[in-house]
Amino acid sequence: MADSAQPALRYLVIVNAAPQSSEAALSAYRFATALLDQGHSIEQLFFYGDGAHNASAVTVMPQDEPNLPALWHALIEEHAITSTACVSSAIRRGIVDETESNRHELNAITCYPSSEIGGLGQLIAALDSAERVISFG
Repeated sequence: MADSAQPALRYLVIVNAAPQSSEAALSAYRFATALLDQGHSIEQLFFYGDGAHNASAVTVMPQDEPNLPALWHALIEEHAITSTACVSSAIRRGIVDETESNRHELNAITCYPSSEIGGLGQLIAALDSAERVISFG
């Protein structure tokens, strides 16, 4: 819970790093869970650039490594977090939802249903309503 002396804050968390390439995506996940544990809220989770890989439902990780996209998915679902993967970042990396799959005439959906594919307009709206912004990667 948030300390009674400090009110709960609304955060925008931007993840720019792929789950396999650095510690940044894992640090973002740990930060997000700590925020939620302390009673704060995440107004928006935005996966941008290589960070779009964190919304991929087809990521397979070695058994001795955490499956970070699956962890993100569970966290997003559990806390009903609004999560968006940047449309241009996601499509370039083969991450598509049903709408983008149909639009590009693909036969697969590779984005977790907990995240939507969206534009920078959603990021700008979240910037306006969040009290704190933190970016990883």
